[in-house]
Amino acid sequence: MGNDFPLVSVVIPAYNHAHFLSEALASVRAQTMQNWEAIVVDNHSEDDTAAVVAALGDDRISRVLIRNEGIISASRNLGMALTKGKFIAFLDADDVWRPDKLARCVARLEAGADVVCHGERWVSAKKVCTVVYGPEERARYDRLLFEGNCLSTSAVVLHRDWVEKVGPFSTERSIITAEDYDYWLRLSRAGARIKFLPDTLGEYRIHEGNQTKAVLRNMEAVKVVVESHIAGISDKSLMHWIRARRRLGIVYYSGARGLQDREDYRAAWPWFAKAVMTWPLSAKFYISALFNAAGRSVR
Repeated sequence: MGNDFPLVSVVIPAYNHAHFLSEALASVRAQTMQNWEAIVVDNHSEDDTAAVVAALGDDRISRVLIRNEGIISASRNLGMALTKGKFIAFLDADDVWRPDKLARCVARLEAGADVVCHGERWVSAKKVCTVVYGPEERARYDRLLFEGNCLSTSAVVLHRDWVEKVGPFSTERSIITAEDYDYWLRLSRAGARIKFLPDTLGEYRIHEGNQTKAVLRNMEAVKVVVESHIAGISDKSLMHWIRARRRLGIVYYSGARGLQDREDYRAAWPWFAKAVMTWPLSAKFYISALFNAAGRSVR
């Protein structure tokens, strides 16, 4: 299969991350499996993004422009619409892959998977940790909905047939930062076989910034996704109501814990309170709140 028909298409949204983009593209070019194309979807960056792509002189890498109005899903959707590969991989401009990432994921896809997600190394200014996603049972629709997301965008490769089946990412503003979670839910609901590789094949970078606003924005977005999917389930039994209440409690708790981890203990209090009021049967909600009262984070 030649360059006109790559096996894997890599979709890379980019906005003012030229330095990181250079590293991201270098990690794609270093893949042991070289039958790929990469589409950089540039939200009219004002830095050297265009120069970074041009300097590589690699005809497998193209750059297209978009004004996504702050909706990264629009960039991913444009990139997906332009792909030619049998498989589609997502890579954020500030993340990187290990050289065997594509080869390992494609092998698993060709062995009988529709979606593959691998482990990642999470890197921030404060700490480094390894995150393993899954397991497979956690990606069943009911568990993915009621227990939370267990996939990461830059760690996912999927068969393009499933993009055609479920359509593009949602561009609803209310779910910005949780549009990936919504997409995995839609894939799982449609019957996609989601498999996991435990190996760490990529690095996810966490940037500092206005983290309080980011945590709350993501919490609200996840809440909208969860509520919309729950509303689409016909089961109105008491058990369904209990599971829904528990899930919403976990949403609020996750927001509180995110703030607590950033040592914003005051901002965390209302969300611990809301978590307890929504689902008062979780011991960890109370334990974490006690840590918050002591000005400490649960580690």
